[in-house]
Amino acid sequence: MKDFTLAIYCLIDDLLQKIDDNHLDSRRKLTNSQVITTVILSCKYFYGNQACACKYLDDHYGFTMSDKSNFNRILHSLTDLIGDLFFHLGMVFKELNLQSVYLIDSFPVAVCKNIRIASSKLLKGKEFRGYNASKREYHYGFKAAAAAVHVVTTYEGIPVEFIVTAGSIHDNTAFQIMPLDLPENSDLYGDAAYLNEDQRELLLTFNNIRLKAATKKNSLVKNTWAQDLENRYYRKKIENTFAEISAKFPKKIHAVTAKGFLLKILCFIIMFILDKQF
Repeated sequence: MKDFTLAIYCLIDDLLQKIDDNHLDSRRKLTNSQVITTVILSCKYFYGNQACACKYLDDHYGFTMSDKSNFNRILHSLTDLIGDLFFHLGMVFKELNLQSVYLIDSFPVAVCKNIRIASSKLLKGKEFRGYNASKREYHYGFKAAAAAVHVVTTYEGIPVEFIVTAGSIHDNTAFQIMPLDLPENSDLYGDAAYLNEDQRELLLTFNNIRLKAATKKNSLVKNTWAQDLENRYYRKKIENTFAEISAKFPKKIHAVTAKGFLLKILCFIIMFILDKQF
């Protein structure tokens, strides 16, 4: 835990010196690096409980912690900076991904149980109600494509891109609005939900990216058995990635606003990236 804390703090501090040009308020007790390190540690060791992470860093590293309300205000003011941090980490791992193999899929993140939908104050609207086919259950909340909560990962399972959509949005729809920025001559593997011939042609023509989606039983043009085997081999990795990220989630992700809920999802994804490397 000590080694991880020191490594993460040093890495984040070095990165922020390159991408963060904002001057801190003289009244601030914590630097941006300390705030982000605290949140990453809360995701890894305390299931997102920031108060426990603050107490740990205060006791063991002498961080001068703000009160809970002030800490949350500072954290929310850093939302764009944390997004930039993910973007730059994604760029680094795209450069390191010499295989040029990428995977895309989505996983649901529930805001509340079905029985509590009517009383949910965080989200309102039928568009947030979705169905998880693998678990055969409905959920109320978000899907991500990384791109999925929607998520795109490298072959090693490192997330490099993602977007978040309402639970009812189909994976194919999210895929079409996703601003993919993958290197040329890349292979992108996905399940049958991402089968879209128009999108396949656009990616190949303008980005030289080969979309290798699984085919359905009623597809007019089906993959060969070798292509199906190749697709299943690569896609297994992203399913393991989602399982490892979700394992760090608490039973209920506590947030007062939708923006805060999404920020916590982003922090869990960044934590997973850093955890894999350290």
